[in-house]
Amino acid sequence: MTIDPHFLVVIAGPTSVGKTSMALEIAGSLSAEILSADSRQFYKEMRIGTACPSMAQLSQVPHHFIRHLSIHEPYNLGLYERDAIAKLDQLFLKSRFAVLVGGSGLYLRAVCHGLDVMPDPDESLRNELKLLYDHSGIGILREKLKALDPVYYNKVDLNNPFRIIRALEVCISSGGPYSELRKNKPAQRKFFVTGIGLDLPREDLYKRINRRTDTMMEEGLLEEARALLPYRHLNALNTVGYKELFEHFDGKVSLSEALEMIRQHTRHYAKRQMTWFRKDPLLQWFRPDKGGDILKFIRQKEMRVRR
Repeated sequence: MTIDPHFLVVIAGPTSVGKTSMALEIAGSLSAEILSADSRQFYKEMRIGTACPSMAQLSQVPHHFIRHLSIHEPYNLGLYERDAIAKLDQLFLKSRFAVLVGGSGLYLRAVCHGLDVMPDPDESLRNELKLLYDHSGIGILREKLKALDPVYYNKVDLNNPFRIIRALEVCISSGGPYSELRKNKPAQRKFFVTGIGLDLPREDLYKRINRRTDTMMEEGLLEEARALLPYRHLNALNTVGYKELFEHFDGKVSLSEALEMIRQHTRHYAKRQMTWFRKDPLLQWFRPDKGGDILKFIRQKEMRVRR
């Protein structure tokens, strides 16, 4: 035990579950600042489609790694790990607590543990990719890998479907590139991690996802996506909410069809997020309306560390 221990409170969970509001509540109670681990909220051009915190929310508590990059700037998981740890070193000079929030499991793991842990195989996703290979051939797998992880695409044997499928499985389930996980960089952290997982019954979560899609459209998602259409080839824009509208602009689907695709793909993404997070033994699960219980849990863990 350290004399003056520092605590990183991690708030994880699927998209639309209420992580932003909970992070504000907990950070305010702990006099802490917030770091985002949502890899798409990094980009200033993608405010609406990534459901960035509002200006009012950002003014309540200092935030870091929100809209600090352009989609044209090269950035990856390794750089984020470096930057986040450096920022935590600064924040822990001012407070014993910091809050890390997001739904990108691989980015959360990089901060807490480093990049030395490969995710477990996801049998259902692997079977889905094998079925795609059986029906459409290796070409479609190559295209997906090139979009999700161009670094590994340029290294892998493109005639080996098994290696491509494994890489795709990791990319899709983790939300990050497979190539970053192969670096085997063990990490020793100077802080204690308190993991909080937020969850809702599936029907309630899906209702929130549907409402969020409608809200984003009201806020101008269509116009935001249209402005980003010339840059659709960038990896940052291979993101739910944008790629479906790009198909609409191409004339492939109607606007109503594109919106339904966004809702459906967001539900699938939320399911993959929960599959990832459920495997993390460090997360203690709560409903998003249990802020008092969560704060009590955090304080109890702090007391156990201090004993």
